[in-house]
Amino acid sequence: MFLNTLTPKFYVALTGTSSLISGLILIFEWWYFRKYGTSFIEQVSVSHLRPLLGGVDSSSPSNPNTSNGEADSNRQSVSECKVWRNPLNLFRGAEYNRYTWVTGREPLTYYDMNLSAQDHQTFFTCDSDHLRPADAIMQKAWRERNPQARISAAHEALELEDCATAYILLAEEEATTIMEAERLFKQALKAGEGCYRRSQQLQHHGTQYEAQHRRDTNVLVYIKRRLAMCSRKLGRTREAVKMMRDLMKEFPLLSMFNIHENLLESLLELQNYADVQAVLAKYDDISLPKSATICYTAALLKARAVSDKFSPEAASRRGLSTAEMNAVEAIHRAVEFNPHVPKYLLEMKSLILPPEHILKRGDSEAIAYAFFHLQHWKRVEGALNLLHCTWEGTFRMIPYPLEKGHLFYPYPICTETADRELLPTVFHEVSVYPKKELPFFILFTAGLCSFTAMLALLTHQFPELMGVFAKAFLSTLFAPLNFIMEKVESILPSSLWHQLTRI
Repeated sequence: MFLNTLTPKFYVALTGTSSLISGLILIFEWWYFRKYGTSFIEQVSVSHLRPLLGGVDSSSPSNPNTSNGEADSNRQSVSECKVWRNPLNLFRGAEYNRYTWVTGREPLTYYDMNLSAQDHQTFFTCDSDHLRPADAIMQKAWRERNPQARISAAHEALELEDCATAYILLAEEEATTIMEAERLFKQALKAGEGCYRRSQQLQHHGTQYEAQHRRDTNVLVYIKRRLAMCSRKLGRTREAVKMMRDLMKEFPLLSMFNIHENLLESLLELQNYADVQAVLAKYDDISLPKSATICYTAALLKARAVSDKFSPEAASRRGLSTAEMNAVEAIHRAVEFNPHVPKYLLEMKSLILPPEHILKRGDSEAIAYAFFHLQHWKRVEGALNLLHCTWEGTFRMIPYPLEKGHLFYPYPICTETADRELLPTVFHEVSVYPKKELPFFILFTAGLCSFTAMLALLTHQFPELMGVFAKAFLSTLFAPLNFIMEKVESILPSSLWHQLTRI
């Protein structure tokens, strides 16, 4: 009787009111999400309703004592797409070319090799090279695009005199094994040290001699660093560590080569975690540029303290301890700096050979880091499990839209384009920054608002037809309840049922 007395105006008013309320909720949810990066309904449910129901939020709460100094200092304007030399780059002849011989694929892009050619001209040449015949030949060799022409020019320079840069080119591109490359680098070291001593004595005699000394210094540092990397690749890790430490003491101002990242990788191989922490304390500074190696190594050390006993089930019951919270915050910090690394460490995405240049916070840097450091994460028991359980929580903390940063400056928009130039996209799918998806409640209220608005419009245009549909829908909805009531009436005595209805 109640349903039969309802008029179409009632349905129009009902659906119109529902559409208005859901629309207001949608507008508020959208505004809150744009400002704070999370859903208001979801936040209230997790923060207030879940504890009342006996649940504990296993995610790490934001530390109120976290200093904003690092965030403020890192939000300074920086060059978004500056490309850096990969401090752990492989040898072309002994590693990249061997990969090409086996697979038939080119691991390096033309853009990457062109950047390397520019680096070689910057580091290994100067304006006075025309005064020495061998250096003049090498100046042309570094500009050659054809590898065989470069190698031939290096041999031609060596016929004239012992030329350090000629040995470097042969060690990098002609040597087919690391042992052969090391032999050539030792010959380059002998020649390079002689040039360095001579130019050091003459550096104050004019700008020309000063440029020569700067070039000879770059050559000597490059040779010693590559010799240390040869020792590391041949298993003489302690010797490599000593060579890197001596090099950093001898040339403390040459930070362009990022030798400390080579040192960190070698110390992790030795499992000398105390020295790793000492290096991090020196280079993980607010004023210095960050890298995936710095951030993820810091996260690995903090995860190492708790990862062997970490259990997500136990943490959800009792909450996170202080040490676990520090480890999770370190992982969140690392993931915000470079969000592409976890998929490679967790082997959710296949690795390729790292490029010779990387883009900070990009897929190229993630590949370069994971290629050398995956073994160190596997060596620490439970570290990858802790990373797997916590890394995705980072994206709930990053403000939306992405023009705002949390701990670091905002993620560069041009990173994907630059990575496509650095990485071989023929057989590698470039990882892109995870887009922040809209919360469920915004989508739900948007759907509810649209649905109720459509019902209100249809009811206003076709009141009789929509009334029939509404009565049919409500009758179908209440049919199971009517069926149960009929069964109850047939089982219970009529007098008892009459007394219950009166009560």
